[in-house]
Parts: sequence; structure tokens; C-alpha cells
Amino acid sequence: MKHLISAGDLSRDEALLILDTAEELARVSERSIKKLPTLRGRTVVNLFFEDSTRTRISFEAAAKRLSADVINFSAKGSSVSKGESLKDTALTLEAMGADAVVIRHGASGAPHRLANWVRGSVLNAGDGTHEHPTQALLDAFSMRQRLGRIDGLKVAIVGDILHSRVARSNVLLLSTLGAEVTLVAPPTLLPVSVERWPCQVSYDLDAVLPKSDVVMMLRVQLERMNAAYFPSAREYSRRYGLDRDRFAKLHDDAIVMHPGPMNRGMEISAEVADSPRSTIVEQVGNGVTVRMAALYLLIGGENQ
Repeated sequence: MKHLISAGDLSRDEALLILDTAEELARVSERSIKKLPTLRGRTVVNLFFEDSTRTRISFEAAAKRLSADVINFSAKGSSVSKGESLKDTALTLEAMGADAVVIRHGASGAPHRLANWVRGSVLNAGDGTHEHPTQALLDAFSMRQRLGRIDGLKVAIVGDILHSRVARSNVLLLSTLGAEVTLVAPPTLLPVSVERWPCQVSYDLDAVLPKSDVVMMLRVQLERMNAAYFPSAREYSRRYGLDRDRFAKLHDDAIVMHPGPMNRGMEISAEVADSPRSTIVEQVGNGVTVRMAALYLLIGGENQ
């Protein structure tokens, strides 16, 4: 494995290797001294063309726990926003000797292009509405931790599938790992290509909930509300929000997930978000561990 650009690029064995490695690294995180010398002397660059405090801090914590040097390169207000191209930026990173570049970019496909221009490994931290593979890995890790397996699980992903890179990466990864995924959304919030995805589609959340082992609620992107994808926030919440009554339809072992940040009271009620069957807080901690595993497997080898 040289890069981590799409969840669809991972074979079952590669995905399981990342999850198993993360499990070993999670044990280290329980120690009083959390640092490992594994990536000492390596340089990881966080190249963020879009704001995402959570993902950037998570990757930064992961690299630092493995003793790598971290360079945070925020493209806001930098020469990039003055018109410097991605390629020029890549050449600068190359000159710095970056072993890994973690990139988040508004354009789908930017990490793929970057991989052609740098010698180091490229990790996609979210490109446009395309993919977010480490989020899918941390979600899978969280499922396995709570439910003991991924193979055979019935997973419902609910909400704005159209604009969600999390949904796309999860569908690809979870199907590789043997889970059955159902997307639940109003027709206006499903991508045209969805019939080619390895999953089922439903418009009826109430019908899907009793059969689900995992319910993943996606953030309603309120900034897109004015594009009239659905009539109103209240109407959306009434049909696709996970409130106390809907939560009661889940079987006793089912878990609730959310990639964050949440709109409490919109796609998920506060009491559901804070319930013991919600993995939302764990997902944040698991994100660091899974990203440690990805960095270690990509740039930790002796062949660098």
C-alpha cells in the first residue's frame, strides 16, 4: 500500500490489516506514555484546503504519537489562495521531503492528482463530495469494537447521501468487509449513480430501523437547505430524524453512529446522541488510532 485515496482501493485483507493494526495501537493509547518512536525522522504534512478542525487535529495527534514531525499547511490565506496551483504546492512539499501528505480539498480527485506529483504517500482526508476513507475505517473499527464483527452486519446510513463523502467511503469499505448497507434518504438527496453502488436504497426510515444493527446518521448540511432538497428543516426532521420514538424501534444491541459535527435536534435528538448505545464520542478517539495505523502502514516500513 503506497497511498490511501479511496476506500474502494482497499482489498479485504488490506482493510483488515489497518483495523488489526489500529487495535494493537489502541492498547498503546491506554498507557501513561502514549508516544511510540515508530515514525521518528519522518515528516507528515497536513495540507488542508478546506477547514476541518476535527480531522486535522486527529491526523496531527496520530502523527505525533508515532513521533513523526508534523507540518500544518493551511491553504487559507496562503499563496494557494493567491492562485498557486496544487502542483506548485506539491513541488514545495516535495522539496521539504514530506514522507506523507494528508490532503483535504474541495475538488473531487485532488488527492489522486497529488499522488502523481509527490514521492511520499498521499492520504485522502476528504475530497469534494467524493471520499473520506479514514472516516470509513474509523467507523468500521468502532462497529467491530462494539459488535465484535463487521461481516453480516446490517448498516443503515441516513441523510444527505448526495453531498456526503462519508457515505460513499463507508458503502465501499463496508461492502468489502461483508456488511449489508442500506442508504436511507429522500430521493432528492441521493446521487444519480447510486444504483451502481454496492448497497440497497430506501426512502422509509421507519421500515429500515428494526432490521438494522448500526444506524449512521449524517449531518444535515444546513447551508444546502436553501437549494430546496427538502421542504423544511422540520419536515426533514419529522421523516428522517432519529428521535426517541424511532430509537425505540431498534433492537437492543443496535448502535447509533454519527461522523460529526452533529445538529442536535435536527438529524438526531440530544438524548439519542448521549445514550449509551451511541458511539459518537468513541468515534473521535478511534479516529486517532485508525489514522496512526494508516500512517504506520504507509510510511513506517524499513524500505523508505
